[in-house]
Amino acid sequence: MRIEQVAWEHPDAVALRARQRAEIAERYGTPDSEPGTAPSAVDIRVFSVAYADGDGEYGARAVGCGGVRDLGDGVGEIKRMYVDPPWRGSGTALLLLRALEDWAREQGWRSLRLETGDRQPDAVRFYTRSGYERIPNFGAYAGLERSWCFERSLHDPPARHAPPRDPRGSRRRDAV
Repeated sequence: MRIEQVAWEHPDAVALRARQRAEIAERYGTPDSEPGTAPSAVDIRVFSVAYADGDGEYGARAVGCGGVRDLGDGVGEIKRMYVDPPWRGSGTALLLLRALEDWAREQGWRSLRLETGDRQPDAVRFYTRSGYERIPNFGAYAGLERSWCFERSLHDPPARHAPPRDPRGSRRRDAV
């Protein structure tokens, strides 16, 4: 597994975000459940793609993505986190999240926030296990009952998880 920073417009990033939006539209029953301004090349400071063994530009298959928006005052917002269903539970999401956190730390930021929703219990579980704590809804999410917001201090040690696992086989100790 390899995490690469790519341009917002990179074809792998575009394809993964389209799959993420389709899944969210299905869960919430609407093609537009984005409160506030949708992320774009203008406001996403870094966007990363997870590549697994296979075909693709980096000699691998794009299986996950995520980005960070600058909220100012040393705070960023995780946007468009997504992992293809066969790769969920493999450690891919954690690798992506930690890469985004590392990038934010290098910028001198103090915390990362995110918004997920009441129809995404899998995401809530993942972020909670990864050290994120529920906070009052912020920005465009304030007052929205379906939005659940979380934050993690970048000064806290990361939560520990099992090593990445290839969904096509057993746990891989070499996948980092």
